Amino acid sequence: MTISNLAYSDYGTTSAGEAAVLAVVYLFIFLFSILGYLISSFLLMKVFEKAGVQGKWRAWVPVYNALVYAKLGDFSPWVLLGLAVASAIPILNFLAGLAIVVALIMISYRVAAKFGRDWPILLLFILGPLGQWIFLGILGFSSNRWNPTAASPSPWGSSFLADKTFWNGIPAQPAQNVQGQNGGGYGAPVAPPAQGYAPPAAPGYAPPQTPPASGSTPPPPAPPAGPQV
Repeated sequence: MTISNLAYSDYGTTSAGEAAVLAVVYLFIFLFSILGYLISSFLLMKVFEKAGVQGKWRAWVPVYNALVYAKLGDFSPWVLLGLAVASAIPILNFLAGLAIVVALIMISYRVAAKFGRDWPILLLFILGPLGQWIFLGILGFSSNRWNPTAASPSPWGSSFLADKTFWNGIPAQPAQNVQGQNGGGYGAPVAPPAQGYAPPAAPGYAPPQTPPASGSTPPPPAPPAGPQV
C-alpha cells in the first residue's frame, strides 16, 4: 500500500512538472510572437511611409498590412488573402504555406526593385524572420528613395497575380491599368487634358463688347420688347 501510494505521488509530481515546463515554453513562444510582430509592424511602417502610404495604422493591422505590402509589390492582395485562408485548412495548409513564402519573395523582389535594390538582397529570407527584419530595415532606414517607375514590369503583370485594384490611401502603382480610375482610389492615374481645350461658357453668358476706339458714344441698347399696357 505504501509503495503504490509512492508511485502515484511520483507520477503526480512528474505530470505537474511537465505542465509547468510546457506553460513556460508556451508563454515564451507567445511573448516572442508578440515581440516579433511588433518589430515587423514597425519596420513595415517605415517602408510604407517611404512608399507614400497614408496612415501609419495600416502597418499595425494583422493580415491587412501584408495585403498593403502586396499591393506595393504589384501582387494581387486577394490572391494573398486566399492563400492565407487556405493555410488554415488542414489538407491545404502545407501547400498554401509554401505558396505564401513564394508570394512574399515575389512581392519583396518588386518592392526592393522600386527602392533601387538588386535581387541578391532577397537572400536574407534564408535567415527566416531575422533576415526579413534586416531586409525591411534596410529598405525603411536606408537612403534609397521610393521610385516605382525605376522597376521593370513584373513578369506576372498579365496574369491573375497582378494587382488591378485601387484602395484609398495607397498610391497606385505604374503596373496597375486605367480601369482603377472608376474606383476613385488614392493616386489613380488621371489622363491630362487635351491641348487647347477651353471650358464651355455658362448659359446666358455673353462676352463684353469692345468699346469703340474713338468717336461718339454709342446709343444705349433698345429696351426689350414686351406687352403694351
